[in-house]
Amino acid sequence: MTREQYDRQAALALEYYGKAGIVLSDAERCSIEVADFGLGRVNEVGLQLITYVNTDRVCAKEMVLLPGQTCPEHKHVPTNGQEGKEETFRCRYGRVYLYVSGDGNANDIHASLPSSTVTVFHEVVLNPGEQYTIMPGTLHWFQGGKEGAVISEFSTHSTDETDKFSDKAIIRETVITE
Repeated sequence: MTREQYDRQAALALEYYGKAGIVLSDAERCSIEVADFGLGRVNEVGLQLITYVNTDRVCAKEMVLLPGQTCPEHKHVPTNGQEGKEETFRCRYGRVYLYVSGDGNANDIHASLPSSTVTVFHEVVLNPGEQYTIMPGTLHWFQGGKEGAVISEFSTHSTDETDKFSDKAIIRETVITE
């Protein structure tokens, strides 16, 4: 991803935080992370986020999904002797289509199938004020609705770098080229 692409995605994220009424400090506005997952299709498979805090025990983030943008299927695995991450998503703006293990099939979902590997189709639709907790080791993926979405994440310690993705082509760390 080029610096120009990264900066454009971060600017879009700021617009969405504004739509959700989320107030950020100057330092937070400058620390937006853009994850393109190494696929080069950030508007389709990608995520914009801010991490407020990530201690040994807790983590809090604000995530932005653009319309139809998908965070790819993954699970949080045990890391450094700790159980995988438990996380609660709370929708702040727009609509989130969340897919987890359980009953469901690809033909019955509201989201568009991304061009990355997905295997779980139990659908949870989150509107503003609604939340859902994902337990450690649960395969999941999520997508922004037609207006995009802003999601608050409250979780145990985050080790995103150790997430296991269903699509083996995915690289979690964003590489910026000039």
